[in-house]
Amino acid sequence: MSHEEEPQGVERAALAPSSGLAVAVTDPVQNPGLPPHRERMTDKDPAAMKRAVRTVYTLFYISLAASLWAVAAYMLFPIESGDFGDIRNNNLFIGLGIGFALLAIGIGAIHWSKAIMSDKEHIELRHPTRGTEATREAAVNVFREANEESGFGRRTALRGSLIAALVASIIPGVTLFRGLAPHGSNNPDHPLVGDPVALLSHTMWKKGDRLAHDPSGLPIRAADVALGSAVHVIPEKLKDLSHHDGYLEEKAKAIVLLMRLLPEQLPAEHNKLEWSYDGIVAYSKVCTHVGCPVALYEQQTHHLLCPCHQSQFDVSRSAEVIFGPAARPLPQLPITVDAEGYLVAQSDFEEPVGPSFWERH
Repeated sequence: MSHEEEPQGVERAALAPSSGLAVAVTDPVQNPGLPPHRERMTDKDPAAMKRAVRTVYTLFYISLAASLWAVAAYMLFPIESGDFGDIRNNNLFIGLGIGFALLAIGIGAIHWSKAIMSDKEHIELRHPTRGTEATREAAVNVFREANEESGFGRRTALRGSLIAALVASIIPGVTLFRGLAPHGSNNPDHPLVGDPVALLSHTMWKKGDRLAHDPSGLPIRAADVALGSAVHVIPEKLKDLSHHDGYLEEKAKAIVLLMRLLPEQLPAEHNKLEWSYDGIVAYSKVCTHVGCPVALYEQQTHHLLCPCHQSQFDVSRSAEVIFGPAARPLPQLPITVDAEGYLVAQSDFEEPVGPSFWERH
């Protein structure tokens, strides 16, 4: 027996029924067969078939137009101004274009299968995974018959419109990648809009800005910071910023966690002592992994924990990463006190806050 015939022979032997398990019954289940085929209107009326074909390729062309509209909407409703109304219109009209494009393809494909493709039922018996050459040839014939029954090969209007709609449906997604590239802003009120490097490299912290409680905006005295505490901090001047002027955006970048350790718990070889005051240190609250809030502080170990993906930072060692997927330490805000004993910033962060990005050096 050849090697090619042996697996089939073994399989046939395995499928042979065992005489010891055979059971004879007096009323075996009868094969009910297939129900009689009911012809559709498109099967009986050539005019109805033509209408169905026109409907399908019209839907595909509607999908094509909707995809092109999504691309046009990206250019007609730019978001460079940073205005919420412009962003809303951009999202709305691009989303409508993409939504109608995919919906029209789906409805057209369903109508094609229901009204145009052959709907005769048939039974296909199971066969071994590796069939004979005759079986494999039969599989090729199945695809050939499916092509003939669906009309994909001979109905050029359907085929062309479907291919055009599918290709066009990809274009809006490709176009949206343009928004990831840096671009300038012509709006004098928002000069940094479109420049991710500048936006992520700078916050509203300035030299002399007082540290304040979040969300009250009350300034913090160094003497009021308890040992082992963790205080959520914002710039004092943030409370004067309205939501229309970017309150949430500025807070998302500038928010800080303030902690107090014993001065001897901050070894000089691992910390910039000139950036702290009497054991008080301030670090960005934005995780350097994907930007989640690092809000859990364990005062005995001096560890900060990000609850999203469990990155841990050691505050006693310049917030270096000791566990988790974060790639770099939390940026430290240099602080000191003013003449009245209030904690103030020495400067802005000296590195970008939040997740690392392609332009970070």
